[in-house]
Amino acid sequence: MIGKNILPRRDFLRNAAMLAGAGVTTPLWAAMKYDRDAVLRYFRARAKETDARVKAGIEANRKGDATLVFRDAQGRPCENVHVKVRQTRHEFKYGANLFGLAETKNGAEMAAAYRERFAAAFNLATLPFYWKSVEPERGKTRYAKDSPYIYRRPPIDMCLEWCEANGIEPKAHCLNYADWQPAWARGPVEREKALLEKRFAELAARYAKRIPMWEVTNETLFWGPAQHRNSVFFGKRDFVEWSFKTAAKYFPSNKLVINEAAPNVIDCYRATRSAYYMQIENALMKGCRIDGIGIQAHAVWGTNMKTVASQARFEYNPEHMFRIMDTYAQLGRPLQITELTIPAYSEDPGDEAVQAEIVRNLYSIWFSHKAMEAIIYWDLSDAYSWTAEHVGSLCRRDMSPKPAYNVVRELFGREWRTNFERDAAGGRLAFRGFRGTYEVEATSNGRTVKRQFAVGNAAPGPVEIVIA
Repeated sequence: MIGKNILPRRDFLRNAAMLAGAGVTTPLWAAMKYDRDAVLRYFRARAKETDARVKAGIEANRKGDATLVFRDAQGRPCENVHVKVRQTRHEFKYGANLFGLAETKNGAEMAAAYRERFAAAFNLATLPFYWKSVEPERGKTRYAKDSPYIYRRPPIDMCLEWCEANGIEPKAHCLNYADWQPAWARGPVEREKALLEKRFAELAARYAKRIPMWEVTNETLFWGPAQHRNSVFFGKRDFVEWSFKTAAKYFPSNKLVINEAAPNVIDCYRATRSAYYMQIENALMKGCRIDGIGIQAHAVWGTNMKTVASQARFEYNPEHMFRIMDTYAQLGRPLQITELTIPAYSEDPGDEAVQAEIVRNLYSIWFSHKAMEAIIYWDLSDAYSWTAEHVGSLCRRDMSPKPAYNVVRELFGREWRTNFERDAAGGRLAFRGFRGTYEVEATSNGRTVKRQFAVGNAAPGPVEIVIA
């Protein structure tokens, strides 16, 4: 059921008081129905065609075929084999930033809940490599677990240790981000480049083998005073090119990702003449190695419902979103939704229900597209959110899960996951399942074996399993 309203809490309360003062007895959700439908109108108007494309895309782009063959010790086909197949990991990446990992000021119980909710929902975590917080003073880095505390900036070693203990892939954000360059590293250009190269080299030596994916540049199409105040180099023509070529030098085996904010990609879309598209195309033509294209999707448009309804034609429009993915896929690089915020505006159950519906719709659209490889939410909890006024996290301030959190768990934990149990006729079992890693448990004549295997894009030869 769609939520009762999607207004910010202060507007919700103000309108409720106005209605009550005017003697209006109509339920508030009915009075607000126009605004709710305005925000969701594109999803609903295009529901039929979107659903058809999503279903076809998921079947074609997220599944693969596998055949299991069961033999005895003499190589003969086993009869009467009972098989349990369980998908243990997705090929597709779904995660969140891990910025709340070191937050303990709300007590041990909240800290434990944060870790529990994160590990239960995701297979990827974005780690904070912001230069200003990793090296606030020149030469005094905050890599070690016992580094001085900074809000929403847990030490990298702490994050990595936790990720590795919980089977979660870490991702680095970000090597060269002008907004977060420390004051001590500013200008002139050649000095900045020398300090940046030193930073790249140190990070590669310490973390390249443990972190497979690195965002290299971030939000370079924002052209405000903050970026230029922090970095002289930011305004130069080779900022992106130099950053990627230097990253390739120190991270030859890692995946290198470019990243950009939603207003510069989703709102200002101009097909192949979009600024971000041309920036990437230009860098590729100059010999840069860009392995992934990051697109932020923070749907934070203030708290005015008229503005929110207007912006829905971009972020909450299936046709527009498919068009963007189709266009950027032409660059021949996988796409990622690197930072996602869907506001709930309050903890009202109706607001949270609308947030959950939007999350389900967008995740389904992105997951179905051939070029998309990851979706990363920003943040897990409203207790440690970058934009608390939008109440846009997946968990509330007390770490209780919102419906949107449950949607993500349901999609990747059940709806988009292959688990089954059946008998294999003639010692052979073929199936189509979601791409990823699997465990099979096979029992025949009182003997049981377990085996790991993978389902990918191209079907390999049969997986032979000896039950002896």
